[in-house]
Amino acid sequence: MEVLASGKGVYRTPDPDGHREWVRTHKSRELKSKVMTAKEAVEKFVSDGDYLGYDLNIHKRGPAALMHEIIRQKKKDLWVAVRFSGMDPAILIAGGCVSRIDIGWFIQSGTCSRAIQEGLIKVTEWTNGAVVYRELAGAMGLPFLPLRYIGGTDTFEQSGAKLIKDPFTGQEICLVPALNLDVAVVHVHQCDEFGNARIFGSGLSPMETCSCAKKLIISTEEVVSSDEIRRRPQLTTVPYYMVDAVVHVPFGTYPGAMPGLYGSDPEHMIEMMMADRMGTMDAYLEKWVYAFESHAEMLDKLVGARKLIQLMQAETFREGYRA
Repeated sequence: MEVLASGKGVYRTPDPDGHREWVRTHKSRELKSKVMTAKEAVEKFVSDGDYLGYDLNIHKRGPAALMHEIIRQKKKDLWVAVRFSGMDPAILIAGGCVSRIDIGWFIQSGTCSRAIQEGLIKVTEWTNGAVVYRELAGAMGLPFLPLRYIGGTDTFEQSGAKLIKDPFTGQEICLVPALNLDVAVVHVHQCDEFGNARIFGSGLSPMETCSCAKKLIISTEEVVSSDEIRRRPQLTTVPYYMVDAVVHVPFGTYPGAMPGLYGSDPEHMIEMMMADRMGTMDAYLEKWVYAFESHAEMLDKLVGARKLIQLMQAETFREGYRA
């Protein structure tokens, strides 16, 4: 295979056989309860230096409660894979959790920009689709997958992609290396105690994210019975044997939205973005994260039932989200 050009971005060398071996020896198909608190799940399955990924960002169906717990426990030196970012990289960076980021698209963030300029984090650029292709390659047990774009762009130069001569057609094509996460955190609508999870509505790449990870923490709005899962198996998005922990956390995406259940909190979002712009994220995290032992305590003491009911009423399609 003839390599014509290589991006200068840093990436972890794919190890598909090592990942398959890890899954084979560590993942059980035993039907046992995996329900635990966010604190227990993060303590057990997120380690300093882990490669961390998630499906959607903090603005919509993002695992906000799990991210807050990661910050609360002061996990360090994480390498984070992000596709279409919101404010999630900013809060993780402000919490001192991140040293490297694979990014598909960066929201304009003062926190992120300052961290890059000061050399506190290193960034490898990709595209939204390229990050998903990397996860798909990891899920399939492949070392790489080809793409029909990126080549010849500035993004290619900053990525870890390679431009090769296709051995079949002789034309140029890009390759991106497989991504195997150490841990993924994903928020879902419903899950049973074993980890069979349901996601309703739109998403980015929940199955790719879950399938390419060694460890998977699922947070869920609702814990349903396994009988309910069996009655409609076609609604299961993530099967139980991929899952290591099930965390029941209603309003687990707050301040973001959960499609079909509740909308986002615009006032909170503005407060977060202003803290990012003004360089006061430490005070924001102290108010919303460090001051509480759990997401539920924060919701109870700072948000309140009245505001949560308003957010539920703002979500027009809540009655039909199971359809």
